[in-house]
Parts: sequence; structure tokens; C-alpha cells
Amino acid sequence: MNINDNILIPEQDPFFYVSRETRDMLNKIKIISDKHPVNVLVTGKQGCGKSSLVRQFAAVYNRPLASFQIGILAEPGQLFGEYVLKEGETSYRPYLFAEAIQTPYCVIHLEEINRPEHPKALNMLFSLLAEDRQVWMDELGMLKVARGVTFFATMNEGEEFIGTEMLDPALRDRFYTVLMDYIPEEVEVEVLTKKTGISREQSREIIEIVNKLRGHSEMPMDVSTRTSLMIAELVAAGATIREAIIFSMQTNKEYLESILLTLHLEKRYTEAENTGAYVLFTSD
Repeated sequence: MNINDNILIPEQDPFFYVSRETRDMLNKIKIISDKHPVNVLVTGKQGCGKSSLVRQFAAVYNRPLASFQIGILAEPGQLFGEYVLKEGETSYRPYLFAEAIQTPYCVIHLEEINRPEHPKALNMLFSLLAEDRQVWMDELGMLKVARGVTFFATMNEGEEFIGTEMLDPALRDRFYTVLMDYIPEEVEVEVLTKKTGISREQSREIIEIVNKLRGHSEMPMDVSTRTSLMIAELVAAGATIREAIIFSMQTNKEYLESILLTLHLEKRYTEAENTGAYVLFTSD
């Protein structure tokens, strides 16, 4: 469904699971947003569904969604627009963000809010996320946040995420917080099965291996639900589980193969004989 040419209501994911506590909290966020704009910060492990949660919130409550990459911002005001040169004349071209904050009941997703190119790039968000809910720009005049707008910010936290910064405490203080984690094993099996069409037995085998990688005693790996789905989709396309894991994990292949061997996956190695041979990749 279109709100206008640029901002859309997303489709629901019929197999999106969250904890009952999170679902109840999102219902309350919706109730608050009906009264006035509200801010929600979603944190959690890489690939646990933070961005999907924002999309699903918009879909469930039939609200338009506009997403913005904070990681590309280097200076204040960059979200709102830019000066362009056209036919020898300079003019200001507003971006979608200005339109989104003035669209009633719009869900605005600020992706990777702790990854701007320069921390000062977030300065103009302070006013929009505070009680005033408005900001002045010489080029656009006074911009007021429309009724029902919900700001969702998502981020990965930790030293392992290159380019991220500690979120300014004054900015963080403006948000409710939703902490997400990987979904339980049985639910993850259900998701893989329903979303990719592979058998429940295949899904269970994938998740058993993934969980062993996550809990490996010497070098535990953060294997996201997103990666589990990538593995399952490769299996649905005809790959063996071994192949799917090798091609889905962003890890040194030799090291990963050695771990898989310790997980007693020798059978798949037998199936994978001659995979190192080179063959033509052409349309003929």
C-alpha cells in the first residue's frame, strides 16, 4: 500500500517471532505513539532481527516506513537535503527525511545510529527526538514532527563493530529500549522450515550445527539468525549443509572446516569429494 510515491507500508512477515514481553511492549509503544511521537532504541546481537522488528512494527500497525542510513552522515543537516547546481544556478533539494517526519504515523528507522562518519552529524536529531519535536532550517523553515510518528533507532554495540561510537548519553536518554536476542532453537527451526521450504529435519540439523558453532569452547562464533536463513536457503537450492555453511559464514574456510570436522560431520566431507576441482562457469 502506498502513502505517497516515496513512503510505503511494508508487507507483514508471516513468520516473524518475538518474545511475548517484546510484543506486549511494542503494543504499548503503539498506544503511546497514538498520543504523541515516541522514540525506541533497538539493540542486540548482530543479525538477531533488529531491522526486521522495525519493519514488522510498521506492517502490523499499518503504518508507512521510511529508513535512513546514519552511517553516511558527516555533518548536521545532511539528512534533510543538499544544495545542487542546476543550469548554472544553485538550489536546495530536500531529501525524504524532511517529508517523513511530517507524515502522520510514519515509522522512521534510523539505521546504525551509532555509526555516523562524524558524531556532530547527529546534532539536529536532538531537537526532533526531544519534547519540542521540531527543528528550524534556513532552507526549509520550521519542521514539526507529525502526530503518531515513531522513531526507531537500531545499532550494534561493542568494540568488534568497526566504526561505531558510544551513543551520546543525552541522546540515548530520549529512547525507550528494546533488547533483542537470538530466537530459541525450536522457534528458529520453525522459521527456517517455513521460510525456505526445507524439511524440519534439515532445519533442525542446521540449527544444531549453528548452536555448536555459537557455543564452541575454543572460539565461539556469533552466527546470526540471518546467517541461519542464508544457510537454509542454500540447502533449499540444492546445496549440502556443509556447502551451505562454508559459503554462508564469513570465516576462514580452513578453520571453519576444521571445526566442522570436530563436530563429527565427516559424512558431509565424503559427499563433498572433488569440490576443489575447477569447472567451466559459462552459459553453454
